[in-house]
Amino acid sequence: MTTTSAAPGRRTDEQIPDTMRAAVLFGPGDIRVVDKPVPRPGPDEVLVKVAMCGMCGTDLKIYDGHFPGTPPYGEYTPGHEWTGTVFAVGETVDEVAPGDRVCIEAHHGCGRCDNCLVGLYTACLNYGNRAKGHRASGMTTDGGFAQYALHNVASVYKMPESVSFKDAVLITTAGTGLYGLDATGGYVAGDNVVIFGPGPVGLMTVQACKQLGARNVILVGTRPSRLEMGRRLGADHVVNSREADVVETVRKLTGGGADLVIETSGATVTPQQCVETVRRGGKILFVAFYPEPVTFDLTAAVRNDVTMYTTRGEGGNNVKRAVALAEMGRLRGEELVTHEFPLDDIAEALRVVRERDGDPLKVVIAF
Repeated sequence: MTTTSAAPGRRTDEQIPDTMRAAVLFGPGDIRVVDKPVPRPGPDEVLVKVAMCGMCGTDLKIYDGHFPGTPPYGEYTPGHEWTGTVFAVGETVDEVAPGDRVCIEAHHGCGRCDNCLVGLYTACLNYGNRAKGHRASGMTTDGGFAQYALHNVASVYKMPESVSFKDAVLITTAGTGLYGLDATGGYVAGDNVVIFGPGPVGLMTVQACKQLGARNVILVGTRPSRLEMGRRLGADHVVNSREADVVETVRKLTGGGADLVIETSGATVTPQQCVETVRRGGKILFVAFYPEPVTFDLTAAVRNDVTMYTTRGEGGNNVKRAVALAEMGRLRGEELVTHEFPLDDIAEALRVVRERDGDPLKVVIAF
């Protein structure tokens, strides 16, 4: 009789639990915590014991049934901002090992389409096609609202002990801002930067811009508590758009307009304000999703030779850069976590996010 043993540091299938507790979406607005089989890692996959999973507006779209490409109801576990400890790895994985603390990049491209081959894997042409290798954790595949989650090793990043799980749950968010900055040229030293939207993406981008040498970072929003958080995290100026003329204030603070304007809010009125606050020859970056089509003066942008960029997600290996900045203490995510819920209370957590009950900033499910 022969027995099969795992290689040093690995676990066999027999050592992986059979079932776990997981949130499963059974239909729009119907999420339940049930027992579900623990997935087994394929050759290039990592099984992570989840410590924490954040929530954002995308989760509300998924919860309401307004997100394309999700797995079937009754099977699907959402959650795309998760972090935890490696529990088991596939046979080819040597980049991480059981016991390593990790965070993830939600997107993993197919690796074979034209976009992936030039590094644009968040715009993978096989988006949602699992058979061809695409994965978007918590969106087109099961995600992190569960005790265990599976992801491709290429989108898993090892973290040092100095980075807490609360910091880590915001690292994916920081990667979104860094990817946008990367797309615009990646060089903001000495620039005046305006950021619309003091949500998690905006607040992490405030920190990134200051660490990359921006001269003045101006944060624009409507909620005083979030603007004050932005000031604590490094914003040089904050502008409450309910109390001040945004365009006039920004143009005065920048001497005629910002070098770079970043729109993270998703408010339909802000694209026009972006056009009016950027300097001639400046840049505008859009990273938000909008509830409906927006209108703004494109002629003014053309007349002023403004360059506009859009980016989706956290591509370009920028989560790795975010981990490095967090390790050096230059990105702080923990301060943004305002609400923690156990998995069994996930429906209540989603309600708090939707209704903004208790002025939430980042709501997380903690295990």
